Amino acid sequence: MAIRYLTSGESHGKALIGILEGIPSGLPVSSGDIDRDLRRRQGGHGRGGRMKIEADRAQILSGIRFGKTIGSPIALLIENNDWQNWQDIMSAELKLKGSDSKTVASPRPGHADLAGAVKYDTHDMRNILERSSARETAMRVALGAIAKRFLSEFGIRIGSYVVGIGRVQSSSPIGRDKVKSSENELLELFKIAEISPVRCPDKISSKKMVQLIDKALKEGNSLGGIFEVFAAGVPVGLGSHIQWDRRLDGKLAQALMSIQAIKGVEIGMGFEMSRKSGSEVMDEIFYRNSKFKIQNSKFYHKTNNAGGIEGGMTNGMPIIIRAAMKPIPTLRKPLHSVDINTKKPVKAAYERSDICAVPAAGVVGEAMTALVIAGAFLEKFGGDSMVEVKRNYNSYLNYLSKF
Repeated sequence: MAIRYLTSGESHGKALIGILEGIPSGLPVSSGDIDRDLRRRQGGHGRGGRMKIEADRAQILSGIRFGKTIGSPIALLIENNDWQNWQDIMSAELKLKGSDSKTVASPRPGHADLAGAVKYDTHDMRNILERSSARETAMRVALGAIAKRFLSEFGIRIGSYVVGIGRVQSSSPIGRDKVKSSENELLELFKIAEISPVRCPDKISSKKMVQLIDKALKEGNSLGGIFEVFAAGVPVGLGSHIQWDRRLDGKLAQALMSIQAIKGVEIGMGFEMSRKSGSEVMDEIFYRNSKFKIQNSKFYHKTNNAGGIEGGMTNGMPIIIRAAMKPIPTLRKPLHSVDINTKKPVKAAYERSDICAVPAAGVVGEAMTALVIAGAFLEKFGGDSMVEVKRNYNSYLNYLSKF
């Protein structure tokens, strides 16, 4: 395993901690590179009150010296500003008087509360919801920002945008029937999305999404949606067809599905491909014996229905991943539940929450995609320093240009 990473921390605990191992020495990294994506994760119309409390910043604890990685594990810390209001409730010491005030006994439908309480033998579901909370993704974004910084050294760029919230689905040019094959088109969509309040590059749909979120807020409801992540500039040959656990599409699907509230993942045309004939969806192969090259390979595709991955390996086209996020389970108008102690019918517990977090989930999707691709890149090219990795990579590009 070329890259390993772990996160730790609870939603209202002191802090989130992350460790990233495997990044070669000599990579320029600053806290600004990380904080930029942390701010993007906190944005988006429909976020809750927690975003007004937290101003996420990453503290670099180890693995970086004088602005460059040194090859050892990188440790990051993100403080939870809200900890000051939860010190007694989330104390690591013996229970203090009055600390039962935030005990959670009524599980929320659609959340980890009940299954986690049964699995971990607890009647206070705060022990479950604190860690299952999407607050944990702040650290994933921080670690992913370092992976992005690594990939950028090789011309690989990763971005995302929202294609649907609730029943409002974006129309062309980002519809489901046409998978993007142009890196320039993807980067332009990303640029437009970054100035949208819901991170959608379709301006008309963006306005409708904002209106739908406002309506859900008034009704005490929540909304899910669909976002798309792309990786442009990825060379051919990452991943492998040799074993099931080396297939890059499988790793990416697992990474995206691991994000809280994600219930479906597609690569390329995805499910839509199953409704068409083979002649309609297979990406035909062409060869141009000239200076025109895609990722230093003279073989190329005019379409990208496979989403940049065939047989578990990258084919030189942009990687396109689409993920579906369910509505957030915590509702201002709680659904029916059962008290885990008395077994009597109650209304589900309410924790301060977002109305819609699809724009933020896209940023988390970028981070997970970056971590997976960075791992596959290092598995392919190896190297303990950036100088060594670049030497190996350039040698491979030279090989591709002659294939």
